[in-house]
Amino acid sequence: MNKTARFSAAAIVALGLGAAAYFGAGSVGKAPMAPNAAYTLLDGSRSNIESLRGKVVLVNFWSTDCTTCVHEMPQIVATHEKFKARGFETLAVAMSFDPPAYVISFAEQRKLPFGVAIDNTGAIAKSFDQVQVTPTTVLINKRGEIVKRFVGEPDFVALHQLVEKLLAET
Repeated sequence: MNKTARFSAAAIVALGLGAAAYFGAGSVGKAPMAPNAAYTLLDGSRSNIESLRGKVVLVNFWSTDCTTCVHEMPQIVATHEKFKARGFETLAVAMSFDPPAYVISFAEQRKLPFGVAIDNTGAIAKSFDQVQVTPTTVLINKRGEIVKRFVGEPDFVALHQLVEKLLAET
């Protein structure tokens, strides 16, 4: 093989390896980390996203005047109830424009079984890539990586399948 042919073969192999690393193994485990947003729940307790590490977490940004949010909330509750005993956590984050009295009334009337935070300043929504549309739901794995982001009502069958998969991971 002449010098030019050897160089071309080496270049092709290098490009192939580079592409494999970029599109294959190099992208595994590169999901964005969830921000360590601090929040205060309706009961006054304070926490942050980091404290939920080791659990699969669903963060649902919603508002009381969002028809889709109100419609999907029973399914969010059902999802929480289905998986909570297996290391699944749900956090409902009411948007900054939602009147606190409405959020409290909504949560109490529906007996929401998970943590509800009011994002008074918009800092939580901002930390999750500028959430502005409700509902927006973010699914976080046990390692604290954002696995999926749903804008609008999720396909709950697909969501449950993904939660099952994430709960099975070590």
